[in-house]
Amino acid sequence: MLTAAETGRTLVRLYQWSEPSVSFGRNQSVRSTYDVERCAALGVPAVRRLTGGRALLHWREVTYAVAAPNRAASTLRSGYEAINDVLLSALGSLGIDARRATPTSRAIAPGLAPCFETPSAGELVVDGRKLVGSAQHRGAVAFLQHGSILLDNDQALLQDLALVPLPPVPAPATLRSLRADVDAAMLMAAIAGTLRGVAGGDIVVSSDADLPSHHVEAAATRYRDPRWTWRR
Repeated sequence: MLTAAETGRTLVRLYQWSEPSVSFGRNQSVRSTYDVERCAALGVPAVRRLTGGRALLHWREVTYAVAAPNRAASTLRSGYEAINDVLLSALGSLGIDARRATPTSRAIAPGLAPCFETPSAGELVVDGRKLVGSAQHRGAVAFLQHGSILLDNDQALLQDLALVPLPPVPAPATLRSLRADVDAAMLMAAIAGTLRGVAGGDIVVSSDADLPSHHVEAAATRYRDPRWTWRR
């Protein structure tokens, strides 16, 4: 997001996780539900992300992140819709019939239930079960949207990390339950190909090597600080 704000470019990252990890929503209260000692004992690093929402277990998934100047999408909703259009097209090219979740009558609060308990309006689902969990944060100049596309279901590990019983969560959709031969490389290639077809040279599919070192260092300093992760 810092690089997008500074350069005016739209950058996309597609990546996986080297070990099970948990992320908390920006404003989620977690200190009475999880703690650093329990996460450490189970070998699961914890981080608090820039975007909102609820706890999410990252492991067997493909994570996408899009950072763009605000002029690329005038509102949060228009940016969300444009990115979901790309994801739907990429999933469709793999034979996955994902749809946008329809709005519900209630807002989803950042409570104890994990992220994949219930899809928010516009999130991508298969037969009503969430497949892609996404969130967005908009700054003064640029915005970040990122999300998890589940290959397999690891969300039950959150129960082991919690200090108190969590609400039961229906099994989410996963790519391998829908099409067993799909792997992470196939999914990332489908997303990257769809992006290039839609945007041409206006979008950079990037890695850490494409980011200025001072931006990487600034982000690492913030998000590795336990005072940020466990601030509430």
